[in-house]
Amino acid sequence: MNTSIAENLSRVRAQIEAACQAAGRSPHSVSLLAVSKTWGPEAVRDAHEAGQTAFGENYIQEAVDKIGALRDLPLQWHCIGPIQSNKTRLVAEHFDWVHSVDRLKIAQRLSEQRPAELPPLQVCIQVNVDGGETKSGISPQELPALAQAVAALPRLQLRGLMTIPERAETDAQMRAVHAQAKALFDNLRSQGLPLDTLSMGMSADMAAAIAEGSTMVRVGTAIFGRR
Repeated sequence: MNTSIAENLSRVRAQIEAACQAAGRSPHSVSLLAVSKTWGPEAVRDAHEAGQTAFGENYIQEAVDKIGALRDLPLQWHCIGPIQSNKTRLVAEHFDWVHSVDRLKIAQRLSEQRPAELPPLQVCIQVNVDGGETKSGISPQELPALAQAVAALPRLQLRGLMTIPERAETDAQMRAVHAQAKALFDNLRSQGLPLDTLSMGMSADMAAAIAEGSTMVRVGTAIFGRR
């Protein structure tokens, strides 16, 4: 087993706990998604041995190969990268969660292609909360209509929102962006959507995201290291 991965996981979990305590939240209210993109199956096995079960992947074909190599482990796989129409079947057949739904066409294809023997695909809508030009995601203005449409699809279960905002210059600015995402999340809940997941925050902005209500943080380099 790669002890550095275990040590890194322990360090990240401690950081999450400290951020939760600073925000007056229970550590159990924030889950950790280990982003394993570009890392092979053995790195995932090492993380699993250290108690990690949820893994995020950006590159679909790479992830499908990895999922196949790790069928013997009880892992939960999250697609967190952009999805092209020709890749929706692979996602629908192999993943447990999708964080990056940003248009109705993709959601409809995922629902239609989800195998009947599998539970509904758990999905988050990716929202471009700060208008970053290089970021995927639907605009905040278009979000309510898309959320209602996705929630009505039979083989999907809408769980919440995912954001990847641009890095702000100060912690206060970063928190303000995350607060906007939390407001969008709360607004959808007030409309009757039973959402429970705000996938928000990575290594650099994890504490700011937790302070503003994130329920799931996505961490890669701090766990697996740099390529």
